[in-house]
Formats: sequence, structure tokens, C-alpha cells
Amino acid sequence: MNATVRIGWLVNRLRCMSVAEVGYRMRQAAATRMGRRMAGRTAPAPLPRALTLAVHGAPTLDPKEIEALLLDADRICAGHVVLFAERSFDVGVPTAWNRDPETGVTGPSIYAGDIAITKREQVGDIKHVWELNRHLHLVRLAQAWVVSRDVRWLHAIEQQLRSWLDQCPPLTGPNWTSSLELGIRLVNWSLLWQLVGGESSTLFAGESGQKLRADWLDSIHAHCRSIARHLSRHSSANNHLIGELTGLYVGASTWPCWKESSEWCAQARRELEHEAVLQFSRDGVNREQAFAYHIFSSEFLFVAGLVGQATGHPFPRPYWASLQRALRFLRSVRDVSGNVPAVGDADDGCVFRLDASGMDRAGQLLALGDTVFGAHADNHPGVRWLLHALPGTRPDCDPHEVDTGWAFPDGGYLLFGNHFGEPGEIKGMLDCGPVGYLGIAAHGHADALSMTLSVAGEECLVDPGTFSYWQDQKWRDYFRGTSAHNTVRIDGQDQSVSGGRFMWVRKAQARIERMPNSPHEFEFRGSHDGYSRLSDPVRHLRGVRFDGASNTLSVRDEVSARKGHKVELFWHFAPELDVRLTSQGLSVRGKRFVLQMQASGADLQLELVRGAENPPLGWYSRTYESKRPCEVLRITTVSSAVPVECRFTITFLH
Repeated sequence: MNATVRIGWLVNRLRCMSVAEVGYRMRQAAATRMGRRMAGRTAPAPLPRALTLAVHGAPTLDPKEIEALLLDADRICAGHVVLFAERSFDVGVPTAWNRDPETGVTGPSIYAGDIAITKREQVGDIKHVWELNRHLHLVRLAQAWVVSRDVRWLHAIEQQLRSWLDQCPPLTGPNWTSSLELGIRLVNWSLLWQLVGGESSTLFAGESGQKLRADWLDSIHAHCRSIARHLSRHSSANNHLIGELTGLYVGASTWPCWKESSEWCAQARRELEHEAVLQFSRDGVNREQAFAYHIFSSEFLFVAGLVGQATGHPFPRPYWASLQRALRFLRSVRDVSGNVPAVGDADDGCVFRLDASGMDRAGQLLALGDTVFGAHADNHPGVRWLLHALPGTRPDCDPHEVDTGWAFPDGGYLLFGNHFGEPGEIKGMLDCGPVGYLGIAAHGHADALSMTLSVAGEECLVDPGTFSYWQDQKWRDYFRGTSAHNTVRIDGQDQSVSGGRFMWVRKAQARIERMPNSPHEFEFRGSHDGYSRLSDPVRHLRGVRFDGASNTLSVRDEVSARKGHKVELFWHFAPELDVRLTSQGLSVRGKRFVLQMQASGADLQLELVRGAENPPLGWYSRTYESKRPCEVLRITTVSSAVPVECRFTITFLH
């Protein structure tokens, strides 16, 4: 980041801060400078009271699950680790913990407070470094030990931990630059600790084992202390704060070995109870308006809650009720094939990975809820392992919480369609919520009044996703910008004004003006004020009507202004579909359906765009750091009042 860009970012960041936050940031900066003195210090001698839960044997697994687990463990020992959703990286043997496996850049072994994580020449892509050092893969080695009792897996764990502790001493290097990453690492260290047998594990046998235990506890203390001193506050108090508090709570509960431990535990628990309610709407939507972070935050809250149950200190009913509502929303927006709209940012990060694929995190989370709240059989392998590692009673929760819904007005989403959960399902979603959470809305997109549509379990109208946080700026701007969403853009400008990669300085406010009565007789009207900032203010109004009897969807877009403006309407289609412009409009064919669209309005220009680079348009990102071309219909006109109406007719193929 050059000096001019840096100054611009700082100005924008200050605009998003309250006076109280400015003071807090100054105190944190001073604490970071003072923290240099603490680098290299050893922790106080731990008391022998680490928590060892009653984890015996292995959960019930079929032979294929065991085979996949041992194959995973073999790959890890050979230096091949899966990061993010499904990408395998060669991380070296022994692992080069401070090296970015994507770019090959090795971060410096200096005081963490002096490292600029945005400088690719210094640390590479910090997301890749952090993802490796969450240590999800070390838990896989512990699972391999549990199912086989082959001592080589314990030796592998010892080698991995030893090399990490040697390469990453407290407060030194890129792996100490984020409190959230420290929190996730503590969660996985706790799972590993319980699976290998805790305090009495043969991992700690002999002089070298005792040295490993002592150094590990020293690092654990530094993790807890650093998190407690650098919690995300004010406009950054989003999923980061939930993750940090979870790590601190799990760390202090698993290793209550120091005089500060009880204070850390009590603070983390108290704040988690507060954030579990605060960061989710009354109808269960995570307020970051990013569905991947909805799942991420819920995973954290589940882990903390299960640790509370396992230690005999259960969280209260409102905590669990918030999670129940979060799962209700997730279950509702998921289509019959398990697809979840890619609303807002996503980086494929997860809190734990306890099964072979780790891909369907929404499915795993819902299965966890079914088992914890509904006492269903734990048929998901990741759920079985998590509940095996954290055994405890089931929480006090509301047995009357309904499974699904269609209207989430407080969170900002409405569903339309029919036959939900059946093979002939039509499920659409309308976004009428805020851009994101708190002052910077870090993970939200400029997607007011955008829509998605799934037919018979096939994604049709899609949100193109995120792609990357740290690739060239044009890609970050595109994927979070208005042209990457199924909505209207005015004069080539985004609805909301960006101030940086994770910051919106001016945010469009959406408003529901007509609330539908049901998903299958759906009639909505809403607007947003994102373009009121223009010299000639523009108001975008959208009407959406779905008729379940005829399977027709009508979308009417109006702009209200004094003068004519360039109006662009975008419709993004899943890459797997056959999309063609015809003399009658647009034809879209999937495996089980055909969708016909007709557009009406004054002087409309219809254009199919696929994989354009400059400027970007027509891209889809299913997983982090990957993108592929997709068809986008761009409808363009110049108007001050004349509406554009698109009528979609859905026909099922037999």
C-alpha cells in the first residue's frame, strides 16, 4: 500500500470511528508498542490443573471414514495440507510455519506488532499463512491416533507442535498478528489435547515430552494473555470478537493453570453471552450480512457452548436460543440440494475440520443442531467427532422452536417460491437488509434489493461470491460491488461507497414498503437510498411478485430522479446453466427446468457478458481464491422514471 493510498485509507477509517473508538485505538497502539518488552518472556509456572475430559476410544465410524481419515493423516505427514475449502498445499517437512504456501514468501521472525500484514513482499498472502496455522490439520492427526493407536501419529503430532513452538515463539512472527487466529488455534489445540488423552497423554512421556508440555503451556498462556489484551472492539467487534472470546474461553477452561485464568474465563463467558444475542437479529440472521460468517460465528458459539456443557458450567437459555434461531435461518435459505446463497464475504475459513471433506459446513452445522437441540442421531462424522471430544449433557433450549420460515424482515431477507424441501422446489431470496454490521460493515456487499433463485435444487440466479480479499484491488472491488449482484446500478457507481477492502464509508439503506403475505403469493415493494448522494439524487424502487400457481416471477425496477441517468440491471446465472439470448428475450436451461425471461421498458439494450476482464463482469466464485466465467445479462437504458420489468416463467422438464 503506497503512502497516498495509506493516507486515504486512514482518513476513511477515522470517518467510521466514534470518539471513543479513536481513544481505544490509541491505547491499543500504545499497548502494542509496550508489548515488545514482553516478547520472549516465559509464562508463570502453571499449576497442575489442566482439564482432561472423559474421552474414551473413538466414535462409531464406518470403514470408509477410517480409511479417509488415515489417508488424510498420511498426506499431512508428507507435508500436504488442505487449506480453505479444498485446496491442497505443500507446506514442507518439517512445516515452514511462517511461509506463505501460495507465494513462497516467509514472514520475518520479528515482534508481531512491527509486521505489516498487508505487505505481500513481507508476509505473502497473510490469509494463507493464518489458515495453515489454525492447526485444523493437527486435530486430524489426533483423530488418526484415536482410531488406530499407532504411535507414529503421536510422534507426528509431537514433531508438528515442536516445530511450531520453535518457529513461532510468543509475540514473534506473522502468526501472532491476529487475536482471531490465536483464538482458533486455541480451539484446535483444545480438541487435540482432549483426543490424545490430556494431561496423562503419552505425548508427554519422558524428558522430551515434559519439555514439549512445558513449552506448549507457555505458549498457551501467551495466547490467552495476548487475546485478552487485544480484543476486537467498536467497529471491529464482529465475528472476530466472537472468535477471540471463544478461544479465550476454551483456552482458560481447558488450561485453568494460572491466576489470571478464572478472570479470563469469566470475562469471555460474560461477553459471549452478550455477543451471541447482539450479533444476530431477532429472527436469526447474523448482522454482518455475510452467510459464510453466519456459519463461522455459529461454529464458534457452538464450541464455546459445548465446552460449557462439558465442564459443568452451561450457558443460559438465551445463548442457545440465539443459536437455534441462527440455524432456523440457515435451514430456511438452503435449497433442497444444500446450496446456500453466497451473500456477502466468504473466505472458506472454518473453526474446526473433523471430517474428510469439510466442504458442506452448512450441512454439518445443521446436523450439529439436530443432534444437540433435537437429540437426533449424530450421523454426520464431523458432529460425531466434535461431541466425542467435548462430551457433556445437552443444553437447556426451547423445544418449541420451529425448523424453518420464509420471512426474516429484521435480518433483511425474504423468501419466495413453493414446494420448499421437495424435488420440485422453487426457492428465491430477496435481500432487503443493511449493507453490513457496525461502522465499517466489513464483510457486506453493495447488494441492496438483490435476488437469488434456485429451481429443483439447481442454482439459477446467483450471487457470484467473493473470490479473494488480497488479489488485485479491481477484483475485490468487483465482487463486492453492485455490478456483481442481481440488482440495479446507476451511472456506473456502486450503491454504497467503499473506503477500503473491508470498509464502506457510505452505506445504502434498504426499506421494505410492502410486506408480502406468503412465499407462494409473494408481492413485495422496497427501495434504497444509495444513490441519494448523487448531485441529482436517484431513488431505486423494486417490486417483486411471485405467483406460485403459474410459477412466474415478475421484477419491476423504477428509478426516480429529475434527469436521465444510465441504468444497468444485472442478472447473474450459475455457470452450469445453458443461457442464450433469443428474439423473445432470454432462455435458460438447467437439468430439470427451463426459465424464459422477457424484458420490457424504453430503449432497452440486452447483452450477455461472460468473463470480461476490464472492467470485470461475468465471474463466479464458489470457493475462496477461485473464479470461473458465468453468463450475466446486462440490461441498459437511460431513464429518469420509465420502469424496467422482467418476467420469468419457470417450466419443469420431465
